[in-house]
Amino acid sequence: MINFNYETEFTLDNEQAFSDWLSVVIVSENKIEGEINYIFCDDDYLHKINMEYLNHDTLTDIISFDYTVGNELNGDIFVSIERVEDNAKDFNVSFAEELKRVLAHGILHYCGYKDKTDADAKLMRSKEDEKIEMFHVKQ
Repeated sequence: MINFNYETEFTLDNEQAFSDWLSVVIVSENKIEGEINYIFCDDDYLHKINMEYLNHDTLTDIISFDYTVGNELNGDIFVSIERVEDNAKDFNVSFAEELKRVLAHGILHYCGYKDKTDADAKLMRSKEDEKIEMFHVKQ
């Protein structure tokens, strides 16, 4: 089950469409959907988590805590809406596209993809693009 939680003023339009898409992303990686919680927050909220749990004194767009058991994906994914907004401007993409990229990124980490080396980051970006293409909303 995909859950969306809010620690900021932001709310996700059409939660069901995002939940359905993320479920398809999980299946496309031959994984089983467990309980995945997205927590939307601001920079300060995520910075505190980054300091407390990872000892990193930096801003970031996403932190994921992976509780996957075997092939069943479970975890908590914290997303800074402020970072997503800034990154969208920096990368000259829409907020919606950057948000999808970050949401998929968390799931892909649970699937075993890394992004620390250049080669891993390139593969991660390719997978993000592939998953964004899977998002369809009926108009």
